[in-house]
Amino acid sequence: MTRPFVVVTALRSEYAAIEATLPAAVVERCGMGPGRVHRWLPRLRALAPGAVAVAGVAGGLDPSLRAGDVVVATEVRDATGRIALRAAAPLVAELRRQGLRVITGPVVSTDHIVGGCEERERLAATGAIAVDMESAAVVRAVLERGEPVPVAVLRVIVDTAYTPVARLRTLPAGLKALRTLRRCGPALQRWAGLAGPRRVLLAAPRSFCAGVERAIDIVELALQRYPRPVYVRRQIVHNAHVVKDLERQGAVFVNELDEVPDDTTVVFSAHGVAPTVRAEAARRGLNVIDATCPLVAKVHTEAKRFAGRGDTVLLVGHAGHDETEGTLGEVPGRIRLVQNVAEAEKVAADDADHVAYVLQTTLAVDDAADIVAALRRRFPLIESSPSDDICYATTNRQKAVAAIAQQSDVVIVVGSANSSNSRRLVEVVERMGTPAHLVDDATRVLPDWLEHAETIGITAGASAPPHLVDELVGVLRALGPVDVDERAIAREDQKFSLPKGVTG
Repeated sequence: MTRPFVVVTALRSEYAAIEATLPAAVVERCGMGPGRVHRWLPRLRALAPGAVAVAGVAGGLDPSLRAGDVVVATEVRDATGRIALRAAAPLVAELRRQGLRVITGPVVSTDHIVGGCEERERLAATGAIAVDMESAAVVRAVLERGEPVPVAVLRVIVDTAYTPVARLRTLPAGLKALRTLRRCGPALQRWAGLAGPRRVLLAAPRSFCAGVERAIDIVELALQRYPRPVYVRRQIVHNAHVVKDLERQGAVFVNELDEVPDDTTVVFSAHGVAPTVRAEAARRGLNVIDATCPLVAKVHTEAKRFAGRGDTVLLVGHAGHDETEGTLGEVPGRIRLVQNVAEAEKVAADDADHVAYVLQTTLAVDDAADIVAALRRRFPLIESSPSDDICYATTNRQKAVAAIAQQSDVVIVVGSANSSNSRRLVEVVERMGTPAHLVDDATRVLPDWLEHAETIGITAGASAPPHLVDELVGVLRALGPVDVDERAIAREDQKFSLPKGVTG
């Protein structure tokens, strides 16, 4: 970036706290309040910045905020309106890596110091999490010129919703906030270095598959149809954002049925459950809605069929995964788990001529092929399901990310850490020699992943909401011009019917 990185502070104490930590930036004082900001703005325009950050202290509106917490604005608001800020997501990730407590959300700017609890409560009711006097005016001045200049607003909480300025009697909170602000300087500098053009390769298909969409629909329909709360055994799908969204709607997630009260509704997750779980729910008379993915249910059916005819059944999968636990429970003691080639070389069979295998639906295709090849060498007559157990969505997403991996400097996979299919996407890319990273969302993307990356590949696991990919692309656009190229290797139009209990 040849144009300067400009950091705007309002107070002398803010300037003193951060200026020494930003030797490569131009640190400016605009003065306190929107009036002083407007008088200072010609100076900002003359600097022609390549990136701008507003940095300083603020008052907390969200009751969860504590003195010293760092707020990074997702938007700024004032009497004129609101402006969304997308570029700062890597800044959030870098600050968190440094061990700082970072909260993101709207910041509202006022023309006066908000000291009373009543006014803070009124502002908090609008959804704003912090209040200052300068951010909105600075941001508007930068962006109204229409140039793609990355902008971030970073504020450290000095007075909280419980201890507003009028009641603040000591200096410790202010000193703590300024010390935290000083720690933020290097992260701001790294973030500013990301400004510039990029190319994005989007893998397709990506994000939700039919089974995930069906499972989420089931929970939402159950919430509409039955008294709340509606309980869900285990995560309905393995994605933190999906779970949080359903919790906001009234779903309660539990690990086991003993956490579910009598005379309530419980949804079984998309990964399936063992028959013992179903039997317990029936014994207690719970209203059960089964969201098991039909492709997982097919594996269960095949495992029972093989076991019923006397075969030793081998399940290729990962220990501890919800889907694996459900399949193993279909015929307790009759199914043996095989996790890798080494285990495939050692697993025993009661009769080597009567062996069958089934697969966890979210395995890496290449890994599964290696394990199956080892099993076939040991058991030449081994049988399998007539159709592939690894689901079409898993296979498609792996093929799609492989198609962009070698042309990318880095690949970002959107998905949660407990998502098997998302982790497999990372492994596919790494096997092709390209760095890959799994993130819940854009605020987990670290600056050093992007610093030297001209082409960024992006995909998402089958349980990750599509809007998270859109937000990540939006972050990159906010950092500079982006050329987006979508590479589609298949079209998915599969639909699954809904179960009884949420239809009719």
